[in-house]
Amino acid sequence: MRISGVTLFRVSSQLRNVVNGQWTTTHYTVKDRSSDPRWKDVDMARESDLFDVVIVGGGPSGLSAAIRLRQLAEKAQKELRVCVVEKASVIGGHTLSGAVIETRALDELIPNWKELGAPVHQQVTSESIAILTKTGRIPVPVFPGVPLANHGNYIVRLGKVVQWLGEQAEAAGVEVWPEIAASEVLYNEDGSVKGIATNDVGIGKDGAPKDGFARGMEFHAKCTIFAEGCRGHLSKQVLDKFDLRSHAMTYGIGLKELWEIDPAKHRPGYVEHTMGWPLNVDQYGGSFLYHIEDAGQPLVSVGFVVALDYANPNLNPYKEFQKYKTHPSISKQLEGGKRIGYGARALNEGGFQSIPKLHFPGGCLVGCSAGFLNVAKLKGTHSAMKSGMVAAEAIFEELQQKGDDVQTIDPANYDKNVRDTYVVKELKATRNIRPSFNTSLGYIGGLIYSGLFYVFGRGIEPWTLGHGKKDNEKLIPVKDATEIDYPKPDGKLTFDLLTSVSLTGTNHTEDQPAHLTLKNDQVPLDNINWVTPEGGGGPKYEGM
Repeated sequence: MRISGVTLFRVSSQLRNVVNGQWTTTHYTVKDRSSDPRWKDVDMARESDLFDVVIVGGGPSGLSAAIRLRQLAEKAQKELRVCVVEKASVIGGHTLSGAVIETRALDELIPNWKELGAPVHQQVTSESIAILTKTGRIPVPVFPGVPLANHGNYIVRLGKVVQWLGEQAEAAGVEVWPEIAASEVLYNEDGSVKGIATNDVGIGKDGAPKDGFARGMEFHAKCTIFAEGCRGHLSKQVLDKFDLRSHAMTYGIGLKELWEIDPAKHRPGYVEHTMGWPLNVDQYGGSFLYHIEDAGQPLVSVGFVVALDYANPNLNPYKEFQKYKTHPSISKQLEGGKRIGYGARALNEGGFQSIPKLHFPGGCLVGCSAGFLNVAKLKGTHSAMKSGMVAAEAIFEELQQKGDDVQTIDPANYDKNVRDTYVVKELKATRNIRPSFNTSLGYIGGLIYSGLFYVFGRGIEPWTLGHGKKDNEKLIPVKDATEIDYPKPDGKLTFDLLTSVSLTGTNHTEDQPAHLTLKNDQVPLDNINWVTPEGGGGPKYEGM
């Protein structure tokens, strides 16, 4: 699995710690503290609380599940305790603004969302799709049936939509806990999921307790919903423990910036998507650019997606994004503006072929934790919300049937029910679009296939294409790879990585364990290029 641009700096810092003989991985789920003398006299007892349902992640899927559970409980006049834990300091705080959404799931969940003041206002008024060359662009027709057609959809600041959903959840009686990171999956003696434990605080970067150490808290539940998003660290654990995945997922990295641009250049409601330059024809990826108006601010959300099955190890997704912004048709929209936000996240691109088993004893997966992003449409919000709602309905039904005294439930009906909805039906219809780009014809072959079998056939072909080898297995040796020349950032249109990281909205103290962990700290030591410094001395890592 490759690492996103937003974390590369932290990874390099960790690598230096390994080289200097310091612990890199200090998280207690990886490094056992029972034999560490520094923890000998520390009180490790944790307080606990019991809920009917605990939801890990306060995004669209988790909040939709919470709201639906409370709606069902109110209708049945049943006491139901529902809790959402979210690592961001405020709900929506880690959701970078700028997305085009379908409102069908929102229409189902909260039919009067307009009257309640949902921050969903700007409809798509015009759109374009193009193939970029180095200096020009080739337009691609946009008409109903094209996966990226957005007529009738809304451009939103998704962080504000999530914040509003959080407010609706609290109004419905959901207990919402922001700034609480779930760090451990808890299990019953029979192996079923018991709930989660939140992170310990007051630990130094060397893994030792500080004076302000406080143990995390245990959240026990009859059912735990994992709604962390793509590659959530607890979701990965339950996927492995219960062997839920039968086909490997393929991934992408999405990078996004929010700009306040010159009002004279602003076109509220305009949406564009591109493919091609600066990526080669055999590299899957592309861009999006959305003009949003929010409280009079002329905003543009601009982003770039790169599939992580690229072959050339010299390719840098972050630098490809910066390079893309220098294209004449893109730079003219941003010049004179100011960048006010940046973020990056992993994306599930496996689609229908990679959907795992969704339930297990004590819990289930929803949203991007389950892989419900429709990469052909570049949309996942409505699918995430709908999956959360369907999970809630299955969980509530199971709780009703098993009674109040049940310890743990397995919401098995969720898996079947969600496959009968548009969530999975959309993924099945578009299942062959992503792998059709993996031939020697690259995106040209993908466009031809998509036109023949989706635009005019709606995915009715009787076969299903595979994704081939795992992403990391498609890399070629660096000695056989072409060098890629990336321009130096100018600080106005293009930026270095560290400057971008400062705009991510994430905050970490200097003296705390790295949130990135290695399964084996010896791996980087065994693969470092050591050199002997001039003038003598011991070997050092090249680049330090």
